[in-house]
Amino acid sequence: MPFVESVRGVNIYYEGIGDGPPLVFLHGWSMSGRVWRFQAEELASAYRVITLDLRGHGLSAVSGEAIAMEDFARDVTALFDRLDLTHATLIGWSMGVQVALAAYHAVRSRLAALVLVSGTPLFTASADYPHGLPPTEAKGMGVRLKRDYHKSMGEFFRRMFAADELSREQENRIARGIVMEGKLPDPEAARRSLETLATADLRAVLASVDLPVLLIHGGSDTICLPAASRYMAERLPNARLKILEGLGHAPFLSRPAEFNAIVKEFLQGVYGRD
Repeated sequence: MPFVESVRGVNIYYEGIGDGPPLVFLHGWSMSGRVWRFQAEELASAYRVITLDLRGHGLSAVSGEAIAMEDFARDVTALFDRLDLTHATLIGWSMGVQVALAAYHAVRSRLAALVLVSGTPLFTASADYPHGLPPTEAKGMGVRLKRDYHKSMGEFFRRMFAADELSREQENRIARGIVMEGKLPDPEAARRSLETLATADLRAVLASVDLPVLLIHGGSDTICLPAASRYMAERLPNARLKILEGLGHAPFLSRPAEFNAIVKEFLQGVYGRD
């Protein structure tokens, strides 16, 4: 299995399929690169699709130390260095949006574009940023993880989707083909990375992102609010925003065909290929 060594000797797992301009996919909290399965299968016909498991997630290792957002960013940089990636598009979902922004300056010269899905530059609301969730949200999740880890993860999965967004068939397909086939993070790593995403503030990066950016957000997302993507779109110099009404936190899972079509159209403008 392919691994790349990142900071503090942590081995980061990745997978690659296809040939063409590289697309590097970053998953969200408690998930793994497996979550992008519906995108990898389709986009690999024209692109080199690379998914990785951030430290403490999936098949990647975890150190016994705190996990900082900079550590996740260095995982991305290590992958770019190992695979000698250039003219790549970095695609992040949820916490992966924060990771993409944190890694941006380190890999800027090797990027062509960004796709930011259901994300926020700051998870927790503050006096000058009302587009996050209350500070008690992450703290409460941390308490629930300690009390009953697997139950809390199941509740989080269900919260990712709006009411009636998934048919029973879709729910089973996603649960069996992506969630259950993946590997839940170590409980302590899950708690540490939750603390990191709840406190990281990437707002200062936005104005310096001078590449084309596509933002996609479900209009009924209750984990990262749609207003967060509107906030980013207003501050990113070259951004376009697509709100998918009626969808929750993971539109690429519930509506993969629609999501993939939006991304492919954007990439066609970046690379000039279907």
